[in-house]
Amino acid sequence: MKLNHQRRTKRRLITRERQPLGTATEVNQVWALDFMRDTLYDGRPFRTLNVIDEGNREALRVECGTSIPSARLLRAMNQLIEVYGIPKAIRLDNGPEMTSEAFIEWSKAKGIELLFIQPGKPNQNAFVERFNRSFREEVLDANLFNSISEAQEAADDWVIDYNEFRPHDSLGDKTPMEFMPRIFKPGISSSDLST
Repeated sequence: MKLNHQRRTKRRLITRERQPLGTATEVNQVWALDFMRDTLYDGRPFRTLNVIDEGNREALRVECGTSIPSARLLRAMNQLIEVYGIPKAIRLDNGPEMTSEAFIEWSKAKGIELLFIQPGKPNQNAFVERFNRSFREEVLDANLFNSISEAQEAADDWVIDYNEFRPHDSLGDKTPMEFMPRIFKPGISSSDLST
């Protein structure tokens, strides 16, 4: 009769302190990152890694892939640091890629503080959530993609428009680049981040 069923145990949530959402006053003070999910035209799922700078709301990177494990996350973050410099802190949720031992050790080695939000409280990472909504409406929902490379190309074009040509209400109707220009290392530009 198979009466000895496995007991369902309640999943234990990680407890985190509430992280106040302050306003960054300079670039590289706090970066925020988050993942999104969508599907290609044929139904295959893909994910995006979205990274922004909270100081000027600049989109630093949108990376598309069928899978973005912690090793790929670290590679993307190292590439961002090469171009933009090291942030003082990163605001993020409690996804497995971001709570992995490799990512935590990497942040300690770089001297980056990790500001984990409380589980189930996405409003504690409001800047990237607002960015995600714009990206969802204007890129993911507005297009049908046949391949990851098509999605990446659309994301790259949209990021340039978002950073350089679109005024933001929260920035006094200025673009992120006008609001708080970023000084790049000699010989490096944001276009060096092509994947």
